[in-house]
Amino acid sequence: MLVLTRKSEEAIKLGDSITITVVEIKGNKVRLGIEAPHGVRIYRNELYEKIKMENILSMGLTSGEFEKIKDVLQR
Repeated sequence: MLVLTRKSEEAIKLGDSITITVVEIKGNKVRLGIEAPHGVRIYRNELYEKIKMENILSMGLTSGEFEKIKDVLQR
């Protein structure tokens, strides 16, 4: 994991087409602005995990079975 320190209004780039900007820092919360191409879907991690689990369950698989299939396909 890369850990960076940024101040308000400073940004980082992910490749050529994604920019993440620190919009505001208030207490222990940070507001981020994300600029990405139209086709790139952006989700909060907890929502992404929920969507992923619902997709697995809709296939009729347990998460363990899904992970086994994923491991085989990644080889």
